[in-house]
Amino acid sequence: MATTEEYERATALDDLAESGREVVSVGGHTVALFHHEGEVYAVDNRCPHMGFPLSEGTVEDGLLTCHWHHARFELACGDTFDVWADDVQTFPTDVRDGDVYVDPDPERDVPPETYWRNRLVDGMQENLSLVVAKSVIHLDDFGEGFHTPLETAVNFGTKYREDGWGRGLTTLGAMANLYDRVDHDEKLRALSVGIGEVADDCAGQPPRHPQHELGNADLSKERLKSWFRETCEVRDEDGAERCIRTAAAVLPPDEVAEIVLAGATDHLYMNASHTLDFANKACQTLDHLDWADAADALAAVVPQITDAARAEETSAWRQPVDAAELCLDAHEALPDLVAAGEGREWTRPDDFVDRLLDDDPEAIVDALRDAVRGGASAEQLTDAVARAATRRVAQFATSNEFSDWDTVHHTFSYATAAHAMARRTDCVEAYRPAFDGATSVYLDRFLNQPAAPVPDPGSTGDADREPDEIRDALLDAFDEHGQVNEAGRLAAAHFDAGGDPDALVRALARGLLREDAGFHELQSLEAAVQRLDAADDERGRRLQLIATARYLAAHFPTRREREQTFTIARRLFRGEQIHGDE
Repeated sequence: MATTEEYERATALDDLAESGREVVSVGGHTVALFHHEGEVYAVDNRCPHMGFPLSEGTVEDGLLTCHWHHARFELACGDTFDVWADDVQTFPTDVRDGDVYVDPDPERDVPPETYWRNRLVDGMQENLSLVVAKSVIHLDDFGEGFHTPLETAVNFGTKYREDGWGRGLTTLGAMANLYDRVDHDEKLRALSVGIGEVADDCAGQPPRHPQHELGNADLSKERLKSWFRETCEVRDEDGAERCIRTAAAVLPPDEVAEIVLAGATDHLYMNASHTLDFANKACQTLDHLDWADAADALAAVVPQITDAARAEETSAWRQPVDAAELCLDAHEALPDLVAAGEGREWTRPDDFVDRLLDDDPEAIVDALRDAVRGGASAEQLTDAVARAATRRVAQFATSNEFSDWDTVHHTFSYATAAHAMARRTDCVEAYRPAFDGATSVYLDRFLNQPAAPVPDPGSTGDADREPDEIRDALLDAFDEHGQVNEAGRLAAAHFDAGGDPDALVRALARGLLREDAGFHELQSLEAAVQRLDAADDERGRRLQLIATARYLAAHFPTRREREQTFTIARRLFRGEQIHGDE
């Protein structure tokens, strides 16, 4: 039996028996004591769900019921009957000489970091955003703030969604990419958002039933690549999955990525940009996890390839100009074009991006062909296309239908993914999305008519203004509908005032993560950060953040329900009062 030296005296037994319950302080904890069925019980007085004082609850038949949301707890061990509420902390008690003693520092059944990892899974299974946010915050406090929740969510998302890699896991990958670029609270918000999107994407879905890798561990990259492409071509999901699982088991990551890229670009602009974007996010997410469980992650991407809509099958890519045929012909010519450019160095001409914004698709494809023949790498070419796609967003005319923001965004996210994949592998297939992306840029040309003006450097009149004041003004602009051009102007003003682009990114992240941002908005900022890093001059960095500020402003403000949930989780973690507040 424990000694009284290990415990703290809490109250007299007779007083507790008479009142039935008391609130005491032991070891810095506010504890609710209950005298029930002849026994003494002690629990943390704060309901673990949302902080209601459990001393005001009801005890009956060994169950403690909170009166705020009616969460039920087994009184002796604290286990909840309701998965949306956490277990309540209990404290061992001892009765000596008519007094009640409480152990203020009880041993836990499992380490707290294990408990909160398990709770994170519970939150994902039941799609409970508050449980997810609480778990992320606690794991961060225990030094498990990034890898553990990321790995847990990837494992969950690849297992419990039959349709495979979708918007949820893509959002998670985007938030993981933003993690090191934002302030501490935004790190927690980003992971909470990403994991919450995985949970929402899996809700109501049957689980995946994985295939097994092939038994021959001596298969070459060339053979597996050929088989993967053939199985994807005929929409054989099971066969393609076995190929990519085998590749993940026997080949290095860059060669596995090459195989995925080939399958994702054998047809044009698949799934209206999403196939390549999702494949890229899978690879980037695996980078964060040192390519652990790559087989499951990449197998989940397979349905995005085998089931994808193909742009060459749409009228927009065929009429009135057969742009699809121009792309497919260029794809076929790539091996010879790349061979012709070997040993030659290509420097992007000053007017090259402008040529990609031409209204003549043949001239655009010819410019790309000439660049490859002149020694341009896939990385250089996809970078140029991404710059052109950024222009489409930066100069999007608000007179267009609101849904057309998605059109320019899709092209931008596709071009960004193409550049990221080209940086990963220099295979011939890495050139393909430059042609497809440039064609999509061409098809978006009417969305820049009239083109929204981009403020020239020094033209905003804010050179003497403090950058932090401009960032605050930008966040204020996000509080009002229709501030698209003002948001773009403020982003330009931040550069005019000599503001740090990274500080502007952090401000944009604050604005983004406090909103109920949709999939495309969450993608937008993360892609913008990738493009910011790729820009080689201030004009390029300036244009990128102007484009992103305009895009986000078009979609803000929202109800901010997600921010309210995160704030509750953070206040619970800090021990702040919630019940009774206005």
